[in-house]
Amino acid sequence: MTALNHCFSTLGCSQFSMREVADLAQRHGVGSVELRGLSGSLDLPTVLAAEFESPVGFAKFLSDRGLRVVALNTSIRLFEGGCKLSAIEPYLPWAEAAGAVHLRIFDGGDRLSEADFALAIADLDAWQEHRRSRGLKAELMIETHNALADVEQLVEFIGRVPSSRILWDTHHTWAKGADVVSTWNHIAQNVVHLHVKDSAIGPDERRHYVEPGKGTFPMAVLKPLLLADNRSLPVSLEWERHWHRELPPLEDALVAARSWW
Repeated sequence: MTALNHCFSTLGCSQFSMREVADLAQRHGVGSVELRGLSGSLDLPTVLAAEFESPVGFAKFLSDRGLRVVALNTSIRLFEGGCKLSAIEPYLPWAEAAGAVHLRIFDGGDRLSEADFALAIADLDAWQEHRRSRGLKAELMIETHNALADVEQLVEFIGRVPSSRILWDTHHTWAKGADVVSTWNHIAQNVVHLHVKDSAIGPDERRHYVEPGKGTFPMAVLKPLLLADNRSLPVSLEWERHWHRELPPLEDALVAARSWW
């Protein structure tokens, strides 16, 4: 492998339609995207139905444009009410049509109790049984966003659920003080997708997102670890403009990210 399998999250251009997302990806030579928001909404199933009518139409569009969707991102939180099958269901036809992508769920929570672990394990077991009974190809991946951004809890969770698939938000764990190399060494076998972004401490002594390469995130340390991994994991630029409207357009961030890729 000679380059990162880079992509971007539509969180950075959530006002775009899927067609505009495909145009943006083509302009920047990006072959994969991660869907979070489209046409101003985070309700992906509804938006995709409005734009393509059916999963078959969506699949045809992706094939015609030579674009791969590597993840559909839900707002479900594993440790705050669980990954209820009824909440996952609307995403499944679109995930299957896109070619067995991952469905992102958040971790949620804070300090995890035995009850938190037990409920999460039961919910994940129920999902796997449901998935097998229907012959689904799509899988769940859990983002290190809240409780699992604490690497100690993340490692404990993986120990309890060895088959878990992890979306490693590299910035979140690093910003909480975790060493990138040490974290990777502990969780690499479970990581199926990564988020990357950059930030710097401002005059207010708070951390602020900045364009890739203009902050202090140790991408130069992370990149060799990923290049040495033979799975070609998706490395997604998560430009959080949907939440931080003060940020420049995603187009600018993608240009800046070329120094990372």
